[in-house]
Amino acid sequence: MEARRRLLETLDEMTKLAAKEEDCDAEYFSDVIRFDVQKDVKYFAQFWEGSPPMAPPNPENSLEISAYRKLETEYSKWTWSLRSVMKEFDLLWKKSVKKIIRNTPAIKDTDIMRDVKEILSDTYGSVSVDHWKESRDVFSVLGYYDYVKVKRCSGLFTKAIRSAKERFDYTLSTIMIQSFNISKMGYNISCIRQLTDYIKKRVTEYQEGPVKYKFKNEFFRDLVLSICKRANKMITDQHRMFKEANDPVIYFEKKREEYYSIFQKYCHGSTSAAIFGEIICQKLKEPIEQSVFKKTARDLTDEMTTNCQSLNGNRSKLEKHILNTLAEEEDFDKYMNYIHNPKDYFKSFIRDEVSRYITDKFSVSVLPKMKENIKLLQQKIMKAAHESTEHVQVNSRDVGLWLKGFTQQLSDELIFSEKDFTGVNHDDVDDLNLLENVIRKELPAIMSDISKTFNAKTFTLKLDYKLRPDELLMDHFCQCCWVQCPFCRAICTNTIENHDGYHSVAFHRVTGIAGLFYREKTNLAVKICTSVVASRNQYFYPNASDDKDLCRDYRRAGGIYADWSITPDLSELPYWKWFVCRFQNHLEKYYDKTFKSTEIPDEWRKNSKEEAIDSLDQYI
Repeated sequence: MEARRRLLETLDEMTKLAAKEEDCDAEYFSDVIRFDVQKDVKYFAQFWEGSPPMAPPNPENSLEISAYRKLETEYSKWTWSLRSVMKEFDLLWKKSVKKIIRNTPAIKDTDIMRDVKEILSDTYGSVSVDHWKESRDVFSVLGYYDYVKVKRCSGLFTKAIRSAKERFDYTLSTIMIQSFNISKMGYNISCIRQLTDYIKKRVTEYQEGPVKYKFKNEFFRDLVLSICKRANKMITDQHRMFKEANDPVIYFEKKREEYYSIFQKYCHGSTSAAIFGEIICQKLKEPIEQSVFKKTARDLTDEMTTNCQSLNGNRSKLEKHILNTLAEEEDFDKYMNYIHNPKDYFKSFIRDEVSRYITDKFSVSVLPKMKENIKLLQQKIMKAAHESTEHVQVNSRDVGLWLKGFTQQLSDELIFSEKDFTGVNHDDVDDLNLLENVIRKELPAIMSDISKTFNAKTFTLKLDYKLRPDELLMDHFCQCCWVQCPFCRAICTNTIENHDGYHSVAFHRVTGIAGLFYREKTNLAVKICTSVVASRNQYFYPNASDDKDLCRDYRRAGGIYADWSITPDLSELPYWKWFVCRFQNHLEKYYDKTFKSTEIPDEWRKNSKEEAIDSLDQYI
């Protein structure tokens, strides 16, 4: 019984080892063949010696058995040697990684705001901790009057320097940050130095213009901090992508399985063609992934401009959708962000819409596109391999020529070239048919591995920043005029940036929404621009002096007023009347002013939210 038990244990152990080599799930000998240790084990005493009742041993059989035993012994030695080599691989790998880490500086994580504070402290000396805590978001303040020093006259009016807010748009800094290409080149503090120098240059250029004031140092500090706080996540995400692609420890950990597989094939005596075929497939993995994500991003962007309700029109339609959403949510802070920083708000809204669309439609739209694109790419790769094989066999059977033709045929689809094989010896590859067959066999597994990474979270992270659907759509919608009415902050509707002619807008707003108030009073204005410029006795003060201009002659004030065309009429959008009534208390608190209750018509208070939203469809 004990002998039978030991035999069964040995058979089970051999089964597990064989299953591991063959990559299957068998654990017991009985999983492979029907076997009963009690019934199927027979013992023949003295079999080798040939004692009765067995027949005497046949000399020829004895030689065969002896040879098999020697072969079995040698196989056992070879198996042990192979296992030893595998342990040596692990040891060699660990030593190599340690050497690389020792000789290569680690890629550190980023702390953007620490670098910003360091640079600002170097520029202006030590800055108190309180200033960092008290710094304001420059893009959210109503005006810059707290930040200016007068150069040639006393006193300033908030509206007189509103153009400065338009000049120091966060978008310009975003474009510069994208030009750093951090996802490919990595981040270092020089990026922030270049950014601060760029911001300082723009501030200096503005001050040297016709304005009658200059900014305090606090403005530059807060401007840099505001821009960098907004850019923090973008820079951090791009640097993480760079680190994942270039950090030696992370990189080699990803490559370990690939090298181990190739090493195993060498140990098992695979031909050079088979090994080179696997190397090609492994090197195709990253370019395939990049190509699939990039192509899907373009396809998805096209789909959203057709099927996504908020993104399937022009900017005016998008703005109507934004106003609709703002009314539904009734979030005053979002309203103020939209009114005072429209371009930033549009971009944020687009990002949210794209993110929501990808999440909601991933399984029914995004994933099928990715699978279709990877399928088409697999077909193109195999076509390129086959045509390269046919071409070279007719000519020279030279593997170098084969590789050149193969990579060139894929150059329109993949970032993939002969340079990717620098240092890979393939001179002894002489069976091109086998090479093609290996690629055909191994490529589906590579495609399967890539497909496993497809999910809504990684979709945008895998893309270069400028190739993301939200960035593509922001370029589509935001390459237009963003100049705001100097009275009510409505956005010019011209679709061309830096266009000729006057700025204009179809519907102006209640001027008090933008913070306009009556001079020497604490009351916010209730008038709408188009009715104000139609009046013969309404005046406004374009700057902090006592000089006033008739509203109907607003262009004579010069500056930003001279660039606008505000048609005198009585056209009014009920939407903004509802907004004033709904958020009257919020507006009064935000601007530290009050509406004169008798000036808000009773008819305005009769507008419901539903009627306000309906007016958008009626008038816009």
